[in-house]
Amino acid sequence: MPRRPLIANLSALFLCGTASAQPPQATPQVTRSADPGRAAYAAMPDTKGTGRYPALKEVDASLPDHVVYRPADLGGLGGRKLGLLVWGNGGCSDDGASARQHLAEIASHGYVVVAPGKILSGPGAPPASAEPRRPNASGGLPPVKTTAADVARGIDWALAENGRLGSRYFGRIDPKAVAVAGHSCGGLQAIEIGADPRVKAVIVHNSGIFTDGSNPIPGVTVDKAMLKALHTPVLYVLGGTSDVAWPNGSDDFRRIEHVPAVFATSGVGHGGTFRQSNGGQVAQIATAWLNWQLRGDSGAGRMFTGDPCGLCTDPSWKVERKGIR
Repeated sequence: MPRRPLIANLSALFLCGTASAQPPQATPQVTRSADPGRAAYAAMPDTKGTGRYPALKEVDASLPDHVVYRPADLGGLGGRKLGLLVWGNGGCSDDGASARQHLAEIASHGYVVVAPGKILSGPGAPPASAEPRRPNASGGLPPVKTTAADVARGIDWALAENGRLGSRYFGRIDPKAVAVAGHSCGGLQAIEIGADPRVKAVIVHNSGIFTDGSNPIPGVTVDKAMLKALHTPVLYVLGGTSDVAWPNGSDDFRRIEHVPAVFATSGVGHGGTFRQSNGGQVAQIATAWLNWQLRGDSGAGRMFTGDPCGLCTDPSWKVERKGIR
């Protein structure tokens, strides 16, 4: 397909639209926005997820510049350890609630999920939260509001809390079950953090390193050579050829030969299903990947393994695999 102008690519990485949104079920604080879909998503109540451990969203006093999603009743885990997912926000924004439906759904399956920033949309957001950043008059974008270091700080915090006597997380997190994921610009952060030896799985949503070798987003430094630093299985989830990240993400997948990789795409567009209730189908796919990679759950793994794989039988998805049977 023809490549879009660079400014269109940049705008999508920061604006991160969506294919659909569920109708509001309550009236929490609504972010003012010219985007009706974004406004409808802001009006949706938080989800507890569909997993065994109903989740909550909070800002922990010991990590005030991040948003944490976790099972509400940690005691209900029994002897089960929490997995850990750190998340890069769409647009590399500082709205740690921007993917709240998706992240709470994952948390409800026994994960603590950490996203950088504040609660700037949906329930708990302050009035008149800021609009997404847009290109300035010169066509460029301002620096990102969160960096890969901010995302990685979630790993540092969670593992420190796991070892701190008196912490609610003391001894509850499996330090060998750490993953990173991100959407759009946040997917670039996930690729960068994927080199961290503590990370055991990577998910890149609607993203990929720029094919022309450019580095046009201030505050983000990535190039194709960084793919070689990935040392774990990696899942790319794209929104079809209409996804502005399609050229970059599909090119990343073609280049990855040294670790197992899955490329899954459906025609949901750049916004995926993040604004759907419980994160929609993409949250189910992400949870299955984490359960397989971090917990060795072969049942979850059958979504990606076998001939055909479970996801391969869904006519709305196209799946390619490397190093996975």
